[in-house]
Amino acid sequence: MTDAAPTGAPLMLFDSLTRAARAFEPIDPAMVRLYSCGPTVYNFAHLGNLRAYVFTDTLRRTLNWKGWPVNHVINITDVGHLTSDADEGDDKMEAAAVKAAKTIWEIAAFYTDAFKGDLAALNILSPTLWSVATDHIQDMIAFAREIEAAGASYELDNGLYFDTSKVPDYGRLAGARGDEAMGRIAEVEGKRNPADFALWRRSAPGEQRQMEWLSPWGPGAPGWHLECSVMSMKYLGSQFDIHTGGIDHREIHHCNEIAQNQAFTGTGQSGANFWMHNNFLVARGGKMSKSKGGFATLAGVIAKGVHPLAYRLLCLSAHYRSELEFSPEALAAALTRLTRLVLAAEQLRDKAGTPEWLRLFSESHASKGASVAYQRAVVESGLGAKAQALLAEFDEALSGDLMVPQALPLLEQALSDKAITADEKLRLLATMDLALGLDLLTVRRIDLRRRPSDSTITEDAIEAELAARQEARAAKDFAASDRIRDALAARGVAVMDGAGNMRWDWILDI
Repeated sequence: MTDAAPTGAPLMLFDSLTRAARAFEPIDPAMVRLYSCGPTVYNFAHLGNLRAYVFTDTLRRTLNWKGWPVNHVINITDVGHLTSDADEGDDKMEAAAVKAAKTIWEIAAFYTDAFKGDLAALNILSPTLWSVATDHIQDMIAFAREIEAAGASYELDNGLYFDTSKVPDYGRLAGARGDEAMGRIAEVEGKRNPADFALWRRSAPGEQRQMEWLSPWGPGAPGWHLECSVMSMKYLGSQFDIHTGGIDHREIHHCNEIAQNQAFTGTGQSGANFWMHNNFLVARGGKMSKSKGGFATLAGVIAKGVHPLAYRLLCLSAHYRSELEFSPEALAAALTRLTRLVLAAEQLRDKAGTPEWLRLFSESHASKGASVAYQRAVVESGLGAKAQALLAEFDEALSGDLMVPQALPLLEQALSDKAITADEKLRLLATMDLALGLDLLTVRRIDLRRRPSDSTITEDAIEAELAARQEARAAKDFAASDRIRDALAARGVAVMDGAGNMRWDWILDI
């Protein structure tokens, strides 16, 4: 197995532009080039935002698992994104800075770090490159000048606008856009076409923005759509393999990217061979949105005592192109499912000890330098016929447009199949988790036990109470034993009596 030789079933991916699943073949067989729309760092990412990065991480891991290395770029938007999807209003970063009485640079640094922390907690691989919008202002100005020279833009009093009538099939990615989508586009006096959008926003007379730069169209800041065209092409080329984002980007933002790319290159190429979009995370009150306030964050999940990987598993339980309903019950069920997987993995690890293949795998996995192809070769060399058949089914599920909801039960089936040896089970778990990213060879049951932020009792105090309860049980004072158990339950601690031992866990209140 080599990095440039994909294995198993052909990888089929759904392309939003053609509205069809197609066989994936990279432009350069030696390296897949992947661009993902990153966050606007004016606030904490909500869980709906983070679903997009679990999806992209699953895609990247699958590409690696199939044998391809990936050059992955994620942008950080720290300028240009307006408070309204209608392409109008204040810059989100400017507004957040004013509200917090801080500089935009402070706001951007704080929420960028918070976002990266969320990705790490979800075991999402870091991109090859983080590309920051404000590091590329001169690139954006040069890009807009090329569009202007191509005759695809015009100037108004408030800036430079893209003329969508100058590119073929504008809006094809969005399909037949209805009144709702068109209503998100601002009505600006002088615009030639309703869908035209700003490439450069000139600062109003007398206005001094925290972030503004000189340009041929006056002092101001770039439009939000410009940055992704500029940075994707700069680092991945004018036509790369895959562009990902949330389905909300499909209607306007990515349509505008494609239009810019076509005007800049003078071709009909969209910029990416595949445009892939994950669907919404929905709560009972509708899709989650930072702009509405009251959003749920990963920090909020952790504060309730839920391990962040439970949210990752919840995302994996639904196909990326399907809506996923978020509820406390669904999150609790995902934690229970994760706990079962972690317990099974822990028992297998304890039973296996440290066989040579596991040592080699663990060392290569920890080094971050070894290819996934090498890691798979180390692990899968010891699989028997039945285990290999299960692995082939797993590969087919992943290869069918990332059908992870069908792949997950195959891992659970492997762990419970008595005809598969313990060593083979551990091997299957190791190789499948390279694609799933649940960190099952590292996380232990005790790691899943997270203290809720509002708990009034410490773990040391719990252990002391359990010791007292053990003494009461040894003295056959079962009334005292029950009182201690009930008192702990009242403080959010569940006590489980087992054969010869006593375990405890936090009672979830989500």
